[in-house]
Amino acid sequence: MRGVPEATLPPAEALLITVAPTGAETAKTDCPQLPTTLEELVATAQECEAAGAAMIHVHIRDAEHRPTLDQGRLRATVEALRESTGLVVQLSTGGSVHDPLEARLKVLDAAPDSCSLTMGTTNFGDDVFANPWPFITELYQLSQERQVVPEFELFDLGHVAALRRLIDTFGLPYGGRVHCDFVMGVPGGMPGTADALVAGVAALPPETTSWSATGIGRSTLAVGLAALAKGGNLRVGMEDVLTLRRGVPVESNRQLVERAVAMGELAQRRPMTPAEARQLLGVRPTP
Repeated sequence: MRGVPEATLPPAEALLITVAPTGAETAKTDCPQLPTTLEELVATAQECEAAGAAMIHVHIRDAEHRPTLDQGRLRATVEALRESTGLVVQLSTGGSVHDPLEARLKVLDAAPDSCSLTMGTTNFGDDVFANPWPFITELYQLSQERQVVPEFELFDLGHVAALRRLIDTFGLPYGGRVHCDFVMGVPGGMPGTADALVAGVAALPPETTSWSATGIGRSTLAVGLAALAKGGNLRVGMEDVLTLRRGVPVESNRQLVERAVAMGELAQRRPMTPAEARQLLGVRPTP
């Protein structure tokens, strides 16, 4: 890892666990236990922090439980999570695949600690998740200006190459850290396999200071175990998987965080604290 003294990073045994509790794809009617109200989200965040999560990746819903990028709701969510937890609050700038680019840029107006920044367009099931290069660069420069730490979302190997291009053109993110998350197993993106993860990690730019991996659906465990074997971190949550095993539905996001903690223990890794996560990511001090 180039550019950041190792002494300023948390110890190697510390495992960053990010929880992604809601997402934009699953309907509340299909999964009543999905946290879609602010009260449910806050309660979930508190449970997951107690279980070992250090960062929360947030999508929000409207009064009818539909995905939204409403500014009032975004601001209220960031404020409530900061007041009730110590978690690093990361807002999704992906929203729903149907959200316009202009609305996605305005997510940073809610002043989160971190934001997702997807490094390219990808097929997403039957839909297209649009992230054209001009949008990527505008969002990146806006994150630098607003002092919001981006998490670079990598759905394919081409996205890793795009990250190299972005850093070469516009420099390091605010805070000087480069944190990536491999999102694997999406129909249309890279497969959720150990081989794909190894290839992706090998291609990361040398400025990368940390990375995590997310396995969608059935690839959750395979990706998580491979990430631990490679020294990476984990993102888990009901955004990404709704079953613990075949025929056994997830009842809460806490279960997925607890499983990630148990997996980490097998790899002799202990959950990173929110304070350590802020150090790792270079997040600005909480206002």
